[in-house]
Amino acid sequence: MASKALPSRGGPDSKAIATGPPNQTLYCTNLPDKRLCKNDLRTSLYTLFSTYGTVLDVVAMKTSKMRGQAHIVFKDVQASTQALRALQGFEFFGKQMKIVYGKGQSNVIAKLRGTYIAPKDDVPVPVSTDLQKSIFSGPPGTLPARPPTEAGEGQGLKRAREEESDDEGAPMDEDSDVPMEASSDED
Repeated sequence: MASKALPSRGGPDSKAIATGPPNQTLYCTNLPDKRLCKNDLRTSLYTLFSTYGTVLDVVAMKTSKMRGQAHIVFKDVQASTQALRALQGFEFFGKQMKIVYGKGQSNVIAKLRGTYIAPKDDVPVPVSTDLQKSIFSGPPGTLPARPPTEAGEGQGLKRAREEESDDEGAPMDEDSDVPMEASSDED
């Protein structure tokens, strides 16, 4: 059975993969996912891609959905284009990388431009009760009075204290003459 040889770096098929408008963010796939830990992968990608321009961020995750993929954010489009052309099909730890331009703008770029808007769906709205409001809005050291409860509401009742009698058993003497090591309980 004949096997198709993969194109070498910068081969004729490399230009067909780079579709989409040029962007500062490159999306790399077919990266090694088992041999390297996440920090080593990020460091290796940063070292490899920083030869083509200033790399602002390398996002590589090891989740099941993002395994073997990374986003590399450059400072300018020219550097990302140069890196894409030079490293398309580059053998990176035994696997040939596939690189395309990122679909959207990176959050790092948006923060640099001042156009970053934090997602509002991720922030849960705090819910405070009347008791919390009365505790935290009152002066320090004061607690609100407990609301009156009835016995049938499922809350426990405090037991009356029973008087200790001498008939139930002698309490343990703390001033005993027998040292603890020589106690008769150990026999």
